[in-house]
Amino acid sequence: MISVYLVVKNEEHNIERVLKSVRDFDDIVVVDSGSTDRTMELAANYTDRLFFHEWAGMAEQKEYAKSLCKHDWVLNLDADEELTDTLRAQIFEVAKQANVSGANIPIQEHFIGKAVHAKTKKNRHIRFFRQSQGAYGKERFHESPIVKGNIVELDGAINHYGEVSVEVKVDKINRYSSGKALDKFDKGKKSSLAKLLLVMPVTFLKSYFLRRNCYNGRRGFIGSMINAFYAFLKEAKLYELELKGRDK
Repeated sequence: MISVYLVVKNEEHNIERVLKSVRDFDDIVVVDSGSTDRTMELAANYTDRLFFHEWAGMAEQKEYAKSLCKHDWVLNLDADEELTDTLRAQIFEVAKQANVSGANIPIQEHFIGKAVHAKTKKNRHIRFFRQSQGAYGKERFHESPIVKGNIVELDGAINHYGEVSVEVKVDKINRYSSGKALDKFDKGKKSSLAKLLLVMPVTFLKSYFLRRNCYNGRRGFIGSMINAFYAFLKEAKLYELELKGRDK
């Protein structure tokens, strides 16, 4: 038996797609942090396991949603994602294996209305695991559970539609970079002039060539430039936090 859990807010334009992709799971948990649109009204067509929880940061929000799941095996999806048929079949097979604690799953990105090229290196995240063996930390964004035990690598992907335009991607990196800078600051990490100078060109080269975004034409170039700027923003905002701390 497998539970699915989602953390959502104002996702009426996405929520039905993701819930349709998991409608054959018997336990679907949706935790909302204050939607003002039809998100929860639409979600009610697919599950009655609907909850409100005031926003506490992404990792803590997901930990709360996970705690509401009925089954040990849990699958986490975001509202702007979709479970593929290939991955669904693989997940049910993994759940039968007694010596496995989780699965590392590739994310199929869609950028500016089109799936990125098959040759582009995909990000991977542990999204399916035994909740008795995994827990989240305190990260504000880009959270991943720490899972004890054997982790298998799957090739079935999660479709991600969260970066439908340049505007949306830039807005996301602005918000995420603020959270990541705060995470670094809280851990006592320090900024440096060398990082400010080098992080943007180095990240661009990694994204465009090593992660093979070059196969995506102009979309790949644009995406890699934004990824590089995201890396720069994290360092710039960390430096800004250090300055504010000194002023206090």
